[in-house]
Amino acid sequence: MATAHMQEDWTVQAALDWTVSYLEAKNDEHPRRSAEWLMSAATGLSRIQIYTFFDRLLSGDERSLLREGVRRRALGEPLQYVTGEVAFRHIVVHIERGVLIPRPETEVLVDVGLAAVDEAIEARGEARILDLCCGSGVIALSIANERPLATVVATDIDPKAVALTRRNAQALYLQDRVEVYECDLASALGDDSLGTFDLVISNPPYIPTAELSTLPQEVSGFEPRIALDGGVDGLEVFNRICSLAQGYLRSGGMLACELHENTLAQAASYCVKWYQQVEVVRDLTNRDRILRARHP
Repeated sequence: MATAHMQEDWTVQAALDWTVSYLEAKNDEHPRRSAEWLMSAATGLSRIQIYTFFDRLLSGDERSLLREGVRRRALGEPLQYVTGEVAFRHIVVHIERGVLIPRPETEVLVDVGLAAVDEAIEARGEARILDLCCGSGVIALSIANERPLATVVATDIDPKAVALTRRNAQALYLQDRVEVYECDLASALGDDSLGTFDLVISNPPYIPTAELSTLPQEVSGFEPRIALDGGVDGLEVFNRICSLAQGYLRSGGMLACELHENTLAQAASYCVKWYQQVEVVRDLTNRDRILRARHP
């Protein structure tokens, strides 16, 4: 492979320029961004520092790491899996294959959830949150990071996701306020958790099964199906969450879920059976994305 020809005396600038050119030829949609992240992962330099240390020579280990990263990215592997981290709101978390990569639209979900958290803190001086299908933990950890008076219980059915969320919580020193359980939705929570949460929030699997084949190869070929497949109508997991959340929310608490843009109307019509103030919130691209509802 061409990466084997990377010179032993390459500077940061030379290696960066070569990587951009190579990934561009491999049809990387954003070759410079990819090259910068790969260089950062290989050298420990921030993306800004890369441009202030242009003349620094890469060590042998750095060249090896960069070569391996370029090889994986050129094969279409998502950049986040290659570098092993992703920035989300005000935190950076570890990410690995087998766990869903956080998306920018989920940051909007956190904004919606924080409104309920702030209401609870104003009323009672604290807030308690239940994050279902937590994945890498970015929702739970962002809320805990941004609201020191909040405590979060996070759950996921996938042991790999649970282990990763726990590691991320420890890395961010949030393990004292973020409890993580491996279970199907809230099945591991005892009766003493009923009626204690101010917010139930989730980014569940929501892609309708028939649409999985239309996803980009970078998604369908690498990200876990269990975190994507929402069943025939995309609402299989949401419907369960909508039903069980009633038992865990305090009176006046909020349910907030990220869903597929084409399923929000159906989800809202289902939700009005039990909730009040059912609303659909749009994402950063102005698409229907978030459902929020108030428990009576």
